[in-house]
Amino acid sequence: MNKVILLNKGPHGKLSLNDFKIISEEVPDIIETEILFKTLYISTNTYLRGKRNKAKPYTPPFKLNKRMIPGMIAEVIKNRNVDFKKGDVISEILAWKEYQTSRGKYLLKVNGSDAKLSDYLGILGMTDLMTYLGLTEIGRPKKDTTIIVSRAGGAIAMVIGQIGKSLDCNVVDISGSDEKVALIKSRFKFDHTVNYKITTELKKVVKSTSLDGVNICFNNLSAEISAAVLANINKYKRLSVCGEMSVDNKTKVLLDPPLHSLILNKSATICGFIIGNFSEKFPAFTKQLTSWLKDSKLTFSRATVEGFNDIPQAFFDLFAGKNRIKMIVTV
Repeated sequence: MNKVILLNKGPHGKLSLNDFKIISEEVPDIIETEILFKTLYISTNTYLRGKRNKAKPYTPPFKLNKRMIPGMIAEVIKNRNVDFKKGDVISEILAWKEYQTSRGKYLLKVNGSDAKLSDYLGILGMTDLMTYLGLTEIGRPKKDTTIIVSRAGGAIAMVIGQIGKSLDCNVVDISGSDEKVALIKSRFKFDHTVNYKITTELKKVVKSTSLDGVNICFNNLSAEISAAVLANINKYKRLSVCGEMSVDNKTKVLLDPPLHSLILNKSATICGFIIGNFSEKFPAFTKQLTSWLKDSKLTFSRATVEGFNDIPQAFFDLFAGKNRIKMIVTV
């Protein structure tokens, strides 16, 4: 049989494990030009939460009793497509299913000899593609500039900081626990780390950790961190927004009016972006990060959860502050 995870409930407010259900169906047969593949690894990503909201997301939202569609790595086990062969390993945005079929369009073959297969969901995958391009294309870092990274204990931000350090920047982490702060400082060698949940004067702390004010902020949390950063940002500098974890589970979100005056007074640029904005740069990105990974210029950590049935729990944990690193489920 073939296990499938569907969206069972929602979308409103905080996540619950009851939002999902697991069903069984027959393993599909294939017809001419199709392939059948078995899931090996599944990525848990915070952007999936936004696709449950009533507000229109940047890709079609998930619907009740329909499958969830994250990034995954899968192996071809049956084939009737001339572009593939049995044993090929592919990466794509696919359903939370143990087995599924495809005609091959958009499937990307990955090479296990260049890196671990699970790396294509982490350091060489969508998450860090967004990291690299958001920082280099929007932030445009230069030597000795200060980069503020929110949620550096997560998969995206810990790589941003390492790229920033390789470019001789002053990198400051803003995370939500002492455990994450310690990890970022000891393993990834950020210049400064801050636990915003226990910091009463975040604006002053941000100022004290910046060399000459903030030049770039890569923000995956928004809310109070944005206000603290904008209060210290230099004139004409940039803030990249790739997520909004602090408000993902809220039912009513308002933009804090004082942010408008901060942006105006500093002539600052806030630029939101999604991965598809830079699709033409994907091949060059993969080549660059593969090279850095082979040369040990990047350190990457992953947490592995075993078992298809535990996918909803792994996803839920992303929003409970339990993830210190990239979360991948092994099926």
